[in-house]
Amino acid sequence: MKGADVSSISPLVSFVLGAAMATVCVLFFMSASPTRRLADISAFSTGNGTQEGLHLASAANHDNGVADGDTPAAEVVTATPAPAPAPAQAPSPWGDLEEVLQRAATKDRTVIMTQINAAWTRPGSLLDLFFESFRNGEGGVARLLDHLVIVTMDPAAYEGCQAVHRHCYFLRTSNGVDYRSEKMFMSKDYLEMMWGRNRFQQTVLELGYNFLFTDVDVMWFRDPFRHISMAADIAISSDVYMGDPYSLRNFPNGGFLFVRSSAKTIDFYRAWQQGRWRFFGKHEQDVFNLIKHEQSAKLDLAIQFLDTTYISGFCQLSKDLNKICTLHANCCVGLGAKMHDLRGVLDVWRNYTAGTPDERRTGKFQWKLPGICIH
Repeated sequence: MKGADVSSISPLVSFVLGAAMATVCVLFFMSASPTRRLADISAFSTGNGTQEGLHLASAANHDNGVADGDTPAAEVVTATPAPAPAPAQAPSPWGDLEEVLQRAATKDRTVIMTQINAAWTRPGSLLDLFFESFRNGEGGVARLLDHLVIVTMDPAAYEGCQAVHRHCYFLRTSNGVDYRSEKMFMSKDYLEMMWGRNRFQQTVLELGYNFLFTDVDVMWFRDPFRHISMAADIAISSDVYMGDPYSLRNFPNGGFLFVRSSAKTIDFYRAWQQGRWRFFGKHEQDVFNLIKHEQSAKLDLAIQFLDTTYISGFCQLSKDLNKICTLHANCCVGLGAKMHDLRGVLDVWRNYTAGTPDERRTGKFQWKLPGICIH
């Protein structure tokens, strides 16, 4: 009986000892690789998506020389730096000029420009006569108002412009001049205004726009662009026209001026601005006349002087109403004198456009002469 008891207990002891040793081995294995243990638990609990992720992690470990079952080195996560904010653009010293030019420009980036102050925007003043000439003009000249930028010199002029026109620009200056009142010819403030206008024109060229500048005391009856040569870098009206449009003997008038934007014309304007100090006390039109020979040769610049038969003025008056395109109240000093004579000009033009073809052809209509300035 004793021998039977011992033999029946031995298998039981062997089983218990074997199970204990197996448990010890499992615990030793898991304690030796805690990362693998946690990964196995996680893979089991989350399914295929996590298992795929773990397979990728295991492959990465192999690529990095880490054997399965070993603890991988801590992964260094490098944060992607946030993109640097774009530097703030400094406000343009010209304000909304580019926006105004873009709205007004033709397809070939050409604008018409005039410049006014408060004295010329009052009801019944020059700006009203200027608009009237376009509206009573022929050949669709009124459509050119869509491309006109009115440059204003003071807040009152800017407000007045906005009430009657789409494209207005307020040219702010820092020279201390009050531009609200009329500036007498060749006064200090007059010269500041003229040279400031010249610098502004240079800026328009530098922005890549061609321009036709017109004084506001120029009456527009027909489209003048047909008389501006495609070969001209600069086309300027004439106080005195000698008959040859490319002769530098002609006397220029900057109150009606077309300039194509190019490196050559910008260089010309820089020389023109420097001429203010070379010929101190002269206004910009006189300086143009003084540098035209030198700069046209240096820059290979084509300067066209416009025929006064078509682009006329009080200095050299065209009396053929069948051909005239524009008429400038030049050689005339004082707002009152200009207003008087230009009203008479518009009266004659209205009668002319109302006349029969025969009356117009035979030259029945002529300017009222003499006026204060017109003769």
